[in-house]
Amino acid sequence: MSSPTPPPDPTDRPLRPPFPLARWALIAAAVTGVTAAFGYVGGWLDPHRLTPQRIVDRLQVNGGLHPGYRRNHAKGVCVIGHFDSNGQAARYSKAALFAPGRTPLVGRFAIPGGNPHAPDFGVPIRSLALRLTQADGQQWRTGMNSMPVFPVATPQAFYEQLAAGRPDPATGKPDPAKQAAFFAAHPETSAFRAWAKNHKPSASYATETYYGLNAFYFVDAAGTRHAVRWRVVADNGPEGVAPAPPPEDLLESELRRRLAQAPLRWRLLVTLGQADDPTADATRIWPQDRPEIDAGSVVLERSEPQAQGACRDINFDPLILPAGIAGSDDPLLPARSSAYAESYRRRTAEQAGGAAVHAQEPHR
Repeated sequence: MSSPTPPPDPTDRPLRPPFPLARWALIAAAVTGVTAAFGYVGGWLDPHRLTPQRIVDRLQVNGGLHPGYRRNHAKGVCVIGHFDSNGQAARYSKAALFAPGRTPLVGRFAIPGGNPHAPDFGVPIRSLALRLTQADGQQWRTGMNSMPVFPVATPQAFYEQLAAGRPDPATGKPDPAKQAAFFAAHPETSAFRAWAKNHKPSASYATETYYGLNAFYFVDAAGTRHAVRWRVVADNGPEGVAPAPPPEDLLESELRRRLAQAPLRWRLLVTLGQADDPTADATRIWPQDRPEIDAGSVVLERSEPQAQGACRDINFDPLILPAGIAGSDDPLLPARSSAYAESYRRRTAEQAGGAAVHAQEPHR
């Protein structure tokens, strides 16, 4: 005989989500928040806000669109070498590359601008970027230029400088009136303009001094931070004389000729700042009496065309740093880092789509 069926329990009901409208509202709020975050980062919410995309767009307008190439410093050449540390900087930075010994590096010489076919002597500035890789895999990436100060102190001012330097469609050159107005509105550019006025374009990458420009911190083994700036000073003999008129493509061939004879060397000099030295303003040079460390030698052994060279796919982001080196409060540093990333994203996407970076070609 079977037992009687018990009456249904009024609490035994199928599980249903409580307050379904509230849950949908929470989901919608989360999606809206994520969308708003993307919008903020991408500048959709405020089309006038300065973003990495707008900076790279402006570089692209000024230099022209050259698929597969960097949006700035598009014309360059790869170099391979190493850093010989003498150990003198190890007291101030725990980065392994400052211990006595050798660290391999990949570098790149270049000239400013977005045109990979620009004439070498059209600008007075040369640049050198380096990626040093420690045995533990940590890297120090640095991008340096041959001027001792940067023209402006903020990303917004840099963007305005790019806008003032936009080539006039009628002449193919920047409008002098717009540039004069920009410089008048930005007196912090005076140190750079004084340098540019008297500096002629060099006939060799090998004879230039390259400045890190932005301030950084060295962090020692005890965790103490030391404000620093650095530069590499050439030790490669005289510059030589460029033919007159100078050819449009000289620097890469001149570099190959020197490297075929012997490795090229630069001394890495690190300046120690004091408490009142500005770390957030790349337009201001620190006083000349600051202590200086000779940290060792940058040695370059051979060059490679950028089309196939080891530097082609490197983003020389100045904030990729090993333990022992840290970025400062300079607002240009995060702006450079994000703009470099945007430029890298665009050119690698173009390369994946079939755009090819060619070896240096004759100017056209």
